[in-house]
Amino acid sequence: MRAEASILPLRIEGLAFAAGGRQLLDGIDLTVRAGRQLVVLGPNGAGKSLLLRICHGLIAPSRGRVAWTLPEFAARAQGMVFQRPVLLRRSVRGNLEHALSLAELPRGLRRSRADAALARFGLEALAGQPARRMSGGEQQRLAMARAWALRPQVLFLDEPTAQLDPAATASIEAAIRRMADEGVTAVMTTHDLGQARRLADDVAFLHRGRLVEAAAAAAFFAAPVSAEARLFLAGDLPW
Repeated sequence: MRAEASILPLRIEGLAFAAGGRQLLDGIDLTVRAGRQLVVLGPNGAGKSLLLRICHGLIAPSRGRVAWTLPEFAARAQGMVFQRPVLLRRSVRGNLEHALSLAELPRGLRRSRADAALARFGLEALAGQPARRMSGGEQQRLAMARAWALRPQVLFLDEPTAQLDPAATASIEAAIRRMADEGVTAVMTTHDLGQARRLADDVAFLHRGRLVEAAAAAAFFAAPVSAEARLFLAGDLPW
């Protein structure tokens, strides 16, 4: 793939998902644009995490479509970091090199790419340690390092700092900003409104499985259009 060939914009059209007799998402129309960091907000049960999993390709929608600009490259050009990192029973380096192996990178490139990721995320001293024995913040840094090593154009982040202390949260936010400076477009869920204000260029606000409002972050936080968003920002929106 040429460096200038972008899988964005991503167009989410008429997206719906139902399970167990419940409509969990319905009629979602949203565009993810290159270079615009998108934060997905909403109360618990709004469908935020489900939306990210469908966009990443982990779950098929019941209706509608996720339309990448270059679908033939989409699987390799986007990644996902979860609230609870999914790590293998391997060393820190082993987790990195395994992901690069699955991406079919040559052995020599795998090693150099893993070295760069370890240095970039401050994990060099932990390279030989079992990944699952690290602290929560260290594990999340490894998950970010693994995603970064694969050179994604788009990175989905599902509440990546929800279980971290302030110092670890600041480290992850700094990593997200630095990746954005390198051209990685983040699509992120969070319950931390301060974090959303710090990181978002755009906001998509979900409530009860529907996209209630989508706007530039500055406009959303200054003067949300919908009553639901105003209540949410005031801390008064019930499920």
